Amino acid sequence: MGKQAFVFNAVIITLLGMCIGSFLNVVIYRLPRGESILWGRSRCPACGHGLAWYDLLPVVSFILLRGRCRTCGARISWLYPGVELLTGLLFLVLFWRFGVTAALTKYLFLSAVLIAATFIDLQHYLIPDSLVITALVGGIVLGTATGDVGAISALVGAAASGGFLFLVAVLSGGGMGGGDIKLAFVTGLFLGWPLAQLGLFIGICLGGVLAVVLLAFRIKGRKDPIPFGPFIALGSIIALLWGNGIIGWYFRFFSG
Repeated sequence: MGKQAFVFNAVIITLLGMCIGSFLNVVIYRLPRGESILWGRSRCPACGHGLAWYDLLPVVSFILLRGRCRTCGARISWLYPGVELLTGLLFLVLFWRFGVTAALTKYLFLSAVLIAATFIDLQHYLIPDSLVITALVGGIVLGTATGDVGAISALVGAAASGGFLFLVAVLSGGGMGGGDIKLAFVTGLFLGWPLAQLGLFIGICLGGVLAVVLLAFRIKGRKDPIPFGPFIALGSIIALLWGNGIIGWYFRFFSG
């Protein structure tokens, strides 16, 4: 691919990601409330006024409106442009990693699911079953179509990741949520063995460090819940992008 073609495709994939991020904002807001994500106009959470198309342009509308609702003047959360920018950036990074391939489609889908799961879990301490089921179906269909992860690897990755967190939940008496277990199973299906297990290990390490910091500064108590979905998501993305390099370094380091 020539330089001009690469730049053009990179711009297109980033804009696509920002548009998908705008849709993910709808998913993040509506799904935990049991509202349809396909029907009904977007509206201001403060005054309920329906939003015009020119108020929904990713990032641009937020800037033009100066972060306030056109109708009532209520502040618009930074979460909305943040999700749009994050999705656009992640789409760009995945394009850089996989290029224009079938695998790119698979992992763009996974990244969108992980972003939605992350922000829903942060706000509501849950990961909706409907989101997990959508990811499961997508993982099966896209995994079969791309074939970049073998069937055995995908099944082992899913069973090992989901099974490990299920064991943690049983041994801890409910210290791990069902949504986390299901999300780990799905990411295992996408990444396969051993990338899924590396991603889960990274997520556990990151979550443990944050938990220690929050406890040390008394931001959280020992019995306060800490959403684990974001760490599954972050660990999975790190493993997807750099997992093979990390595993290779590990074996080279310990083999001499």
